[in-house]
Amino acid sequence: MIIAIPNKGRLSEPSLELLREAGIKVESSERRLIVPTNNPRINVLFARARDIPHYVANGSADVGITGYDMVVESGVDVEVVLKLGFGKAKLVVAVPMDSDVKSLEDLNGKRIATEFRNVAERFFRERGLNVTIVEVSGACENAPYIGIADAILDLTSTGTTLRVNNLRVVEEVLETEAVLIANRDIVNEFEVKALVTSIRGVLNAKGMMYLMMNVPSNILEDVKKIVPGLKGPTVMKVEDGDMLAVHVVVHEDKLFEVLERLKKVGARDILIIPIQRLIY
Repeated sequence: MIIAIPNKGRLSEPSLELLREAGIKVESSERRLIVPTNNPRINVLFARARDIPHYVANGSADVGITGYDMVVESGVDVEVVLKLGFGKAKLVVAVPMDSDVKSLEDLNGKRIATEFRNVAERFFRERGLNVTIVEVSGACENAPYIGIADAILDLTSTGTTLRVNNLRVVEEVLETEAVLIANRDIVNEFEVKALVTSIRGVLNAKGMMYLMMNVPSNILEDVKKIVPGLKGPTVMKVEDGDMLAVHVVVHEDKLFEVLERLKKVGARDILIIPIQRLIY
């Protein structure tokens, strides 16, 4: 199986880290075109994020990690299998702060600079607006100030770049994040499904902690109210008289409050373990 991931940019390292957490480790630090992994049946293809949907669609790669915006821009037919939770951003239409443009309709007849020609053409066509697309590659935010466009259609994650360049958002086009995509012809094959299960397990485990504790049997109901768990805590009898062993999954955001409440009702010997994967 060949997995395509971005060779550079904001999605590259998080993609490699996700694969590592899922048990797939690239064997070489060199970013060659195709690199073996610790699994002899899996290779990683390093490619431009923009090209990955095409590689997956034509079978050069079986699956790939790229931005949802790149999938939409490509227009190819691939299966979006999982949203991966990183690389979140918005594709927006923006204009200079002092522009006369107040609404999207005011851009009728204007020039729009973008790296996303296909998305832009479809977006404005669907809204019945006649615009001229000016295709650029990088530094899109400068286009209005050098006189080649009246507005831009570009990605923003925090809005900082827009503010620094004195731009304001007129309309949001779409929300994007990293996604796992697969060739539709092999999406139900065993290796692809195994990869999806492993990655989903990593995503499910994000921020989750495994708590083990000893609990006197007479406070078990109190403990269940504090930590109900995913499907209720696991309770086991231990040799020490009237003591029970309780295991439960808790989100780390709740640990601060939960631990103090557990101690207060009488739980003891509490052990906290990070979860690597969680498969429902």
